[in-house]
Amino acid sequence: MPLPAIDVVIPAIEKDLGTLPHVIDSVRKMVKHPIGKFMIVSPDTPRMRRLCKQKNCSFINENTVLPITKKNIHYRSAKWERSGWLFQQLLKLGSSKLGANKYYLVIDADTILIRPHAFLTESGLPIFYYRNWSQPEYYQTYRKLMGRKHSSKTSFVTHYMLFESAKVSQLKRTIEQRHGIPWYQAIIRSINMKKQFGFSEFETYGNFLRDKRPGSLVMKPALNKSLSMSASRLTEAKRLKLARSYRSVSFHHRKGYVRK
Repeated sequence: MPLPAIDVVIPAIEKDLGTLPHVIDSVRKMVKHPIGKFMIVSPDTPRMRRLCKQKNCSFINENTVLPITKKNIHYRSAKWERSGWLFQQLLKLGSSKLGANKYYLVIDADTILIRPHAFLTESGLPIFYYRNWSQPEYYQTYRKLMGRKHSSKTSFVTHYMLFESAKVSQLKRTIEQRHGIPWYQAIIRSINMKKQFGFSEFETYGNFLRDKRPGSLVMKPALNKSLSMSASRLTEAKRLKLARSYRSVSFHHRKGYVRK
């Protein structure tokens, strides 16, 4: 049975332009599903529009996805600024209406797939990739949002995830029914704004599905490797060597969250 077609969503900003082209290429090369609409959700800038044209991706102005924009989020301290980080997570959940297919893959703009990936089994069960550690604040926010403790013993925060649009809509309705306000406002209000890691869209969606259908999720270790080199230096020979031990590599730039 052939794997179903999926859409792809990558939220990005201009500082991601060093890795984003490689991320796009890796998705096209390593994702086994047929790909429908390939969307880059970002600020409207000439460089972003040019990249989307070069890579045959649909450009989506990030300010058109939600009723709020980054300017409506104030998530910062004297030392760090996380408003954009949180906005991107809300964008991922808000992207459930952007594509035409039943499922959409979200991947971070700094993470490159180096092994073939499928996100559904032949029988249609969703495949989630996991790691063994997380931030306690993610679970605290989940409990405030959902009114119950998370159920997964492993973490869903692995830089990419397949979302089912109908299930994302169900999650958002559940949040709204419990809090009586729009889902994105409920998320913002549930976060401990004094902590840098207040919310995870991956942790929230994964645990929501696991609570609903605990036996229907297939879990595989993420095997992600963080690299300090430039993405342009990831040669095919180096990729093949890394792929013996890892499924993906990430090029994190944590300094971007430090306030100047």
